[in-house]
Amino acid sequence: MFTERFSQIVDSLPHNPGIYHFYNAQKEIIYIGKAKDLRKRVSSYFNRNRYENAKLRVLVSKIFDIKHIVVDTESDALLLENNLIKKYQPKYNVLLKDDKTYPWICIKNEPFPRVFSTRRVENDGSRYFGPYTSGVVLKAMLDLIRSIYPLRTCTLNLTQQNIAAGKFKSCLEFQIGNCKAPCIGNQTSEDYNNNINQIIDLLKGNIQSVKRGMEKQMKVLASEYRFEEAQSIKLKLEALQRYQSKSSIVSQSLTDLDVFSIANEKNYACVNYLKIIKGSVIQSHNIELKKSLDESEDELLGIAIAELRQRVSSNAKEIVVPVLPEFNIEGARYIVPVRGDKQKLLALSYRNAKAYIQSKKIKQEKQDPNTRLLRKLETLKADFKTKELPKHIECFDNSNTQGTNPVSACVVFKNTIPAKKEYRLFNIKTVEGPNDYASMQEVVRRRYTRVINQNEPLPQLIVIDGGKGQLSATYSVLKELGIEHKVQVIGIAERLEEIFFYGDPVPLYLDKNSESLKIIQQARNEAHRFGITHHRNRRSKSFLQSELTAIKGIGETTAQTLLKKYKSIEAIGNADLDDLSAVIGAAKGKIVRDHFHL
Repeated sequence: MFTERFSQIVDSLPHNPGIYHFYNAQKEIIYIGKAKDLRKRVSSYFNRNRYENAKLRVLVSKIFDIKHIVVDTESDALLLENNLIKKYQPKYNVLLKDDKTYPWICIKNEPFPRVFSTRRVENDGSRYFGPYTSGVVLKAMLDLIRSIYPLRTCTLNLTQQNIAAGKFKSCLEFQIGNCKAPCIGNQTSEDYNNNINQIIDLLKGNIQSVKRGMEKQMKVLASEYRFEEAQSIKLKLEALQRYQSKSSIVSQSLTDLDVFSIANEKNYACVNYLKIIKGSVIQSHNIELKKSLDESEDELLGIAIAELRQRVSSNAKEIVVPVLPEFNIEGARYIVPVRGDKQKLLALSYRNAKAYIQSKKIKQEKQDPNTRLLRKLETLKADFKTKELPKHIECFDNSNTQGTNPVSACVVFKNTIPAKKEYRLFNIKTVEGPNDYASMQEVVRRRYTRVINQNEPLPQLIVIDGGKGQLSATYSVLKELGIEHKVQVIGIAERLEEIFFYGDPVPLYLDKNSESLKIIQQARNEAHRFGITHHRNRRSKSFLQSELTAIKGIGETTAQTLLKKYKSIEAIGNADLDDLSAVIGAAKGKIVRDHFHL
């Protein structure tokens, strides 16, 4: 595949950072990548060791031409790759995706700037802060700004010439105190812009600097005996304090940080971003990345970091991450914490990423119930190493009391749901005494001999209630029947909920919240319930029969006839002679009547 033409192209590439483009025969860009060393990176695609990835094989087979762009630094390569991917959206690149267009706070580029929320980010010189994933947080910030600073909301063209010409009149906002009416010259642009600068500090998270400025201003006003104006500043300070107390403060000792975490799924991943200013979490954002070539976590993380830092115009010098991305960012350093406040922040970010994925799954499952079933089956397959999706599960449980009336239950689950019409009960026939292993072997042999003879489908997974002994006994029967490679068999030990696989001495311990464990526990508990209920009924019936057969002259057949008619010993004892005679004859009726009344 590595033709002479490609060899010449690769040999001509420099050992510099840069961007490479793969083109197909139709001259379309199918992949854009970044590299610390262009020649080494591009040549690696034609290394046969990389062909283990099926998707990568397809990509390489479609390459018709290669072009490149050299840049100065790794950071430049990272940012350029991100911008080019967004522009061209190549088929085999990771797709960055937000589930919706999030709002921003805009400070409009105009005389006496307005401050408002918008979903449209325009390149008009205005300043944008966000995006805000929570409408509640956005509204709280705008309410705080409007409660502290009187700002205009009108769209008038407030140039100095128009104001001086007296083209405008004050409106209701001025009358109710929400605006100082710069439109009629009641507020200077210097005073208004001073407020705007404080608002910018607030939106950047620099609450302490705004508070210090207000405190200084309040003291100056008080020293000049302008107490009403000082009181107004005090109320604004209190509003700021209330807002700050509601924000998530991790540690006052922390500097400004960017925190990124990643939650990985099979076909996509979610990267969460937390913006930390002066120890407070002031912003959180999730971005979804759709995989194309089974990208690693460090690759996905690097793509998301470049996009999100560019999007929110972050200049934080420290970036907290769970793994080191491949590319460095100029002017910033990565930190992978193992303890302390930064590790707590990373854990908080990861919880946000996992919550996003969980929310996405719930949304998908509501739209398509089969999505949830498929997810459960795939999890079961991965956890219990079945060859196929375990749509058919059978679970066995033995039940006996001191060796009497031994029974075994087989419950069937189809698509993780009990199929009660297919439940089966087995009375142990060939085993004498309490021998759990032999009983399990008898039942499994009877069950699957019939399934094979009647050409019925085998389950993908067999669950045995018990540990290594019961599992080994079951496996020997499956081997005897020649189906040990067609089904997976596991044992579940009740004490520690250990999962045993045949031939593996080390048990599997699943998380207690694992869906797979819950399904297996449900099957085990259902088999136990079904078996013990039948066992109690059978034991009760045996007890009643034995009490009747203890009567001299009454055999098992007569006892069964009486129980079938009267259901209980008490009812038999209360029956009169004529009724008893009608059921079992006059002679035996008199024997039974005399037993209970003489």
